[in-house]
Amino acid sequence: MNPQAPVYVRAEDDAWLTVVYYHFHAWSGRRPFWAGLFTLLGGFPIAYFPYADFRLGNVSLAMATTGGAGALIIGVLLITLGLALWFQQTIRVFAGVASILLALVSLPVSNLGGFGMGFILSLVGGALALSWAPGQPADEQPAHQQPAAQQPAAVALAKTDAGAGDPDAAGPRETETAHASQTTAHADGGRNSAG
Repeated sequence: MNPQAPVYVRAEDDAWLTVVYYHFHAWSGRRPFWAGLFTLLGGFPIAYFPYADFRLGNVSLAMATTGGAGALIIGVLLITLGLALWFQQTIRVFAGVASILLALVSLPVSNLGGFGMGFILSLVGGALALSWAPGQPADEQPAHQQPAAQQPAAVALAKTDAGAGDPDAAGPRETETAHASQTTAHADGGRNSAG
């Protein structure tokens, strides 16, 4: 969701379809909507294909496997995780990890993850759930952050000035040179020291 997007205010002559669109857009912008949709859609082929029965004339083609119950459980869990992403945004990390793991488990259990369709959709949904973060409106700033006008100005101190005010601070050693940007090969007249 774009936190700087204008807020919709209903006018008197707006059609009901416009009102529904803007309310849906506002609702879907505050949650990982696409992550939930991909995860939800990924659960259907995983749960459907082991129980599918295709008829071609008099020939019946069934893809029932021994993992039919496992495929049904994985599909129902993915559908549940997709709905949970829509209505419980706080579990987005758990739901993302769980949907990725269930998609990986569906490869050997459910006809290669619903012939790849459910596998890919569930992986994309899980990745979107992990990457989604709630937006903050532009006028709200975190409590620990001060406005720029109230922040103290940064003062750059040189190496010799850093310890000038503190009498207990140790001064520069005799072997240090004023040229801090030189490498150890060039410092101290070309001599290297181990410590």
